[in-house]
Amino acid sequence: MLPTPGGDPRRPAGLTLGPLDLVARVDEALRVQAVAFGLNEEEVGIRRYIVQRHMTSPGARALGAFTDAGDLAGFVYGMPNDRTHWWSTVVEPHLRAGGLDGWLDGSFVITELHVHPDFQGRGAGRALITRITDTAAEPRSILSAIDADSPARALYRDLGYTDLARQVTFPSARLPYAVMGAPLPLRRP
Repeated sequence: MLPTPGGDPRRPAGLTLGPLDLVARVDEALRVQAVAFGLNEEEVGIRRYIVQRHMTSPGARALGAFTDAGDLAGFVYGMPNDRTHWWSTVVEPHLRAGGLDGWLDGSFVITELHVHPDFQGRGAGRALITRITDTAAEPRSILSAIDADSPARALYRDLGYTDLARQVTFPSARLPYAVMGAPLPLRRP
């Protein structure tokens, strides 16, 4: 994990990182995601089912960033990619068009990464994504992010992720996404 200015590298901005039982704490995680990502109650309900299903996938794991009181301030989860998963079936034609569909094999996919706005900009997102990918057996990582300039996309680029496909539209998504990939381990500043 990377140190934060003047702070303990194991505690970005006073937070503690550790394993997260995402199934048991799904509602708390989705509250963080709803605030960070602007989800409504219907979207939260749909994502609850998706998260619970994802966590039954082989190799799926989650990490949390916790306050001293034990509250969840941010989380990340992911798994080895599987071409039969819904996400892969949506992005595969876009990657294939650029000759990059091989990225779907041998990759650890970052399914979600969210930090509550009260804790953003303190190194929690960077610490979560690097910690979870450091334990991946796969040689690379892939993810999707809203296809716009944002602090999240800047973080991913800083870690070594590059655009593999852009303007990918997911059913029911309001905005297009970019699919990004990076060799592991992720780049450190």
